[in-house]
Amino acid sequence: MHILTAIISIIAAYGWGDWRNWKKYHASLLFFALGNMIYNFYTANHFLWRMDADLFSNHSVTETIYTFIVFPATGLLFLSNFPKTMIKQILHTLQWIAIYGIWEYIFTLTGHIDYQYGWTLGWSIVFLFVMFPLLKLHETRPLLTYVLSGFVAIFVLWWFKVPIHLPVEERFH
Repeated sequence: MHILTAIISIIAAYGWGDWRNWKKYHASLLFFALGNMIYNFYTANHFLWRMDADLFSNHSVTETIYTFIVFPATGLLFLSNFPKTMIKQILHTLQWIAIYGIWEYIFTLTGHIDYQYGWTLGWSIVFLFVMFPLLKLHETRPLLTYVLSGFVAIFVLWWFKVPIHLPVEERFH
């Protein structure tokens, strides 16, 4: 399922992404990838959600596929097709929240994602309502976006009691 997601993301980005102007989106796509890497770093051995590997034997390879293929490809689609008018911008953002939310719901049905420590599909949907606007904001206000993202990360780590004060090897599943 994760390989299929990557293949669909690549095909969609190739067909509908603005590859000619990829440099315009480069920093924001790196921001997207960085967010996933930071999540995996801080929640190691205490993941709130975890992609279950399908064709690969471990979580790390699966997360690498999302970090460097799926998220940049879908981020390019989201950013490069962003409309000009406010109502269309809202609808576009809601469309991407729905795409990600439905895809994740399918993952829950097929056993390709596990939630732990109080995280649920509902929390993922709430997170998407924050993530997509922050991704768009990063294009024009990157420093503000880093600050806001820091507050979001601190809240999530605090709310879900992620034991970042413990070394990774001392965190229990």
